[in-house]
This record gives sequence, structure tokens and C-alpha cells, in this order.
Amino acid sequence: QVQLVESGGGLVQAGGSLRLSCAADGRTFSSATMGWFRQPPGKEREFVAGISWNGGSTSYADSVKGRFTIARGSATNTVYLQMNSLKPEDTAVYYCAASWVDGLYREPMRAGDFGFWGQGTQVTVSS
Repeated sequence: QVQLVESGGGLVQAGGSLRLSCAADGRTFSSATMGWFRQPPGKEREFVAGISWNGGSTSYADSVKGRFTIARGSATNTVYLQMNSLKPEDTAVYYCAASWVDGLYREPMRAGDFGFWGQGTQVTVSS
């Protein structure tokens, strides 16, 4: 049984930064396509960022390009989402997702592409 655990969320002022982490318990991330999604209050879950199994390809939602960076930990079973220049509209529950299906990566990723999800971490950006 694979469990994904997000951490790093919190309350931050507009213009600030946060780094979200996603760790896997039960399986290595080394061959997994990974994604970050978010669900703003009263809205549907939306794609934020994706990264291929080897880190060679990344993609981002237009709303976060140039501000967010997805990366794989080089020596840890962890995937990160560095969020800079945060805006109030970035307020959402952020979810980590993983898939071990070969050749899955595409741009953009879709929620239905992923079979494993974390429980989510709240990010609140105050104006």
C-alpha cells in the first residue's frame, strides 16, 4: 500500500514563498510520474505542475509559470513544489499525486492520470 504525505503548507502573506514536500511511504518515487494539483475553495481540482519519472520534463499551469518549480529530491524519496511570489488566488488545498504507469507523462497532466494521492495540505495566502 502506497501512501503519499504532503507537508509544508501554511499561511503566508502575498509575495511570500512556501515549499511543499511530498514523501512516499511504501514505494520509491524513482520511476514515478509525479504531479501537484490544487483545489481552491468552492472550485474543482486543477493541475499545477508535473514532472516526468527522470525529472527531464516538467510542465506548469499558466497561472503558476515562472513562480512555481517542481523538482525531485536527488537523494530522497521526495518531490517538492517551490512556490514563490505567492498570490491570494493561490490559496487552495494542494495535493501530491503519483503514477507508476510507464510512459505516462504528458503536458498538461490530468487528475485521472494518477492512481495515488496524498491527503492534501492547506496553503493560504493573505493579501
